[in-house]
Amino acid sequence: MKIDKRHVIFAMSKNNAAVARVPSGSHVTFETCDCFFDQITDESVTFSELDWNTINPATGPVYVEGAQPGDILKVEIKKMTLNRDYAIMATGKNLGVLGDELTDNAIYKVPVKDNQAFLPKGIKIDLNPMIGVIGVAPKGDDISCGVPCEHGGNMDCKEIKAGVSLYLPVNVPGALFALGDLHAAMGDGEVSVSGLEISGEVEVVLSVLKGHELPTPLIVSDTMISTIASAVTLDDAATLATKKMVTLLKQANQLTAAEIITLLSVSGDLKICQVVDPQKTCRFELPQSVLRQINLSLE
Repeated sequence: MKIDKRHVIFAMSKNNAAVARVPSGSHVTFETCDCFFDQITDESVTFSELDWNTINPATGPVYVEGAQPGDILKVEIKKMTLNRDYAIMATGKNLGVLGDELTDNAIYKVPVKDNQAFLPKGIKIDLNPMIGVIGVAPKGDDISCGVPCEHGGNMDCKEIKAGVSLYLPVNVPGALFALGDLHAAMGDGEVSVSGLEISGEVEVVLSVLKGHELPTPLIVSDTMISTIASAVTLDDAATLATKKMVTLLKQANQLTAAEIITLLSVSGDLKICQVVDPQKTCRFELPQSVLRQINLSLE
């Protein structure tokens, strides 16, 4: 099944009408707009011309049959396809981490070809396609697609990419899953306030897990697991991401709290995902080899 990018939301909400219903285990492809709702096609566009109410659209939502509050939605990201030969970058006064050093706004149309992006002054970088906005409906009030929280949302984590599985909480019947805001490349922090913003398609498998207690959002790859947390301050996000990993390792029933914390200090990595959204996002990464040694299975 393919969900057309004409079906978008700008906030994740239990009140959103599902654009499709699918059984657990279904393959679904989401066609996406870029974070600017495809409004920018060349560098002559000014910030004043943009409709800022249509930023960070997410395609969906999709109702996953059988998903009920308390379950977990497993999202296997099978394939990402970028469907433009250019990406858009933007920064400016009072935007991002260093906006105080800028006096004017800047928009760049960046050519994308042969798995590389061609930045100004002839600088080339390799692509690392990833998903910026991905999540489910929150249990409470609506949350803008520009904001990350426990439901997922605008986490801007560069490890949410093809080949990994993302585990999300189910807060409402059907989960109401949506995604968007693809980047052709983005560094940890997203310090300018944007990555290489681009449209594309993402193929996922959506499966409902019942009877599992996992700290979510959670990323699982062949080599690494990552617990993700978002909070108003970077310090709080870092602490929450680490505590989630401690919670996960306690399920092995082999290690004391002190042993777990010591293990994380020498084998784990606490990293920043983004620092430019209304809430900051961190992740705690731990090699799969550690989980195997303590016989911890996630499913």
